[in-house]
Amino acid sequence: MTDRLLVAHTRATAALHRAAERSRDERGDVPGWVLITLMTAALVTGIWAIAGEQLKGMFEEAINGVTGPDDVR
Repeated sequence: MTDRLLVAHTRATAALHRAAERSRDERGDVPGWVLITLMTAALVTGIWAIAGEQLKGMFEEAINGVTGPDDVR
């Protein structure tokens, strides 16, 4: 019985060590997500700077189509 407990303890300890090593490896992905977020923000800013007036006109036209021109301020 003692041998079984020792084997189970050894396996559990090894599994915990492997899980700890994997969690340390996954921390390297954080800069990638930061880069994706910054690139997305840059794309939105660029599109807004280039096509801001057209987007505003499309939005106002869509709102006027739903509510009518008298309801827009």
